[in-house]
Amino acid sequence: MSDEPLKGTCILIFVGDVYEDLELWYPKLRLIEAGAEVVVAGQEANVVYAGKNGYPCKSDAAISGMKADDFDGLVVPGGFMPDKLRRDPHVLQLVRDFAAAGKLVAAVCHGGWIPISAKVYKGVRVTGSPGIKDDLINAGAIWEDAAVVVDRHFVSSRKPDDLPDFCRGILQVLRK
Repeated sequence: MSDEPLKGTCILIFVGDVYEDLELWYPKLRLIEAGAEVVVAGQEANVVYAGKNGYPCKSDAAISGMKADDFDGLVVPGGFMPDKLRRDPHVLQLVRDFAAAGKLVAAVCHGGWIPISAKVYKGVRVTGSPGIKDDLINAGAIWEDAAVVVDRHFVSSRKPDDLPDFCRGILQVLRK
């Protein structure tokens, strides 16, 4: 098995103010370790966004310039960031495009708010922060209380403690 099973794969990760630090950095570094190229996009390019716990992350690109066709998957960290980003029509269209193409849509904790607002979770088995359980169910998702849920190309987890399982789920989907 190659040390870089995801060589040639490109993943988009959303960033914004008050993102959950570990939920962005753990998958980003794990994906890079597996050989993937990772692009972190915020509402503006080359801006330093502050994490919930103070860790900075500089965006590589602006979300408005991103196209699902250029990527193999999307990772949506939690924190308070998703509540703001889900109001951006381009963010929602991007998520719909990833979902419609059968590409990875991975959300952890409150990151599930973005696929909810994009209306891509109807009939999808998911988990997420207990704080958004009702939102997920009301969006038509099938709630499970588990460290990770993989349903086709959708991967979801509840919290930072679940990140090892979340990343294993992401790798499982991307290796198919």
